[in-house]
Amino acid sequence: QVQLVESGGGLVQAGGSLRLSCAASGSIFTFSAMGWYRQAPGKQRELVASITRTGSTNLADSVKGRFTISRENAKNTVYLQMNNLKPEDTAVYYCNAEKIFTKNIYWGQGTQVTVSS
Repeated sequence: QVQLVESGGGLVQAGGSLRLSCAASGSIFTFSAMGWYRQAPGKQRELVASITRTGSTNLADSVKGRFTISRENAKNTVYLQMNNLKPEDTAVYYCNAEKIFTKNIYWGQGTQVTVSS
């Protein structure tokens, strides 16, 4: 059973930075892609950033220039570096992964990010 464990959330002032980590229970090479989603109260879950098995990245327009997604294969971990945070970035952030062959989707438990103005 695949497990994704997020960490790194917290409370930060506007303009500050946080780095989220998503540690997978197995090799991240078994995933075709991994990503970070977020869900603010009363809003739908949205894709923030994704990274493929080959390292290609995609960022939502709202975070381009501020957020970076990366992976550390040796630690089976994907990171989301968030800089110049804004109050509208406040949300629960979820790690997501898709298996290569089965296409099964897995989610982490979520980590809260709160940005104060």
